[in-house]
Amino acid sequence: MTIDRAQEMLEQMVNDLPEVIFNELNGGVLLLPESKRSPEARADDLFIMGEYVVRHDMGRMVKIYYGSFVKLYGENAPDELWEKELRHTLHHELTHHLEHLAGENDLEVEDDIRMYLYHNYMDMSQAEEIMKQLKKK
Repeated sequence: MTIDRAQEMLEQMVNDLPEVIFNELNGGVLLLPESKRSPEARADDLFIMGEYVVRHDMGRMVKIYYGSFVKLYGENAPDELWEKELRHTLHHELTHHLEHLAGENDLEVEDDIRMYLYHNYMDMSQAEEIMKQLKKK
């Protein structure tokens, strides 16, 4: 998958979503060529796929890191995999945006749980169950 083709896919995904989702996202959705290794990575095993960024001087934006996708999936991975993972990352970051606007942080808490599991060599799939248990309280 070239960066140009990934950009086309991402633009189509953005265009397919309701416009209201992008309210106050004045920086838009950016596809950046670089990879971004997580500062919390134990090795070359944890990359940041996307980020929701709020900056007082630049506003709100979503950054998607093309290079991180290349590191994890390779440029020759099937288009279907690229599309699935790009869509997942876009939706994840837009959920952060919408929660931020609503004063909520459920997804941020879930991300923190996933990092805790990662750091403790635990099964990452446990995050959803932990979130369910927290919501019951």
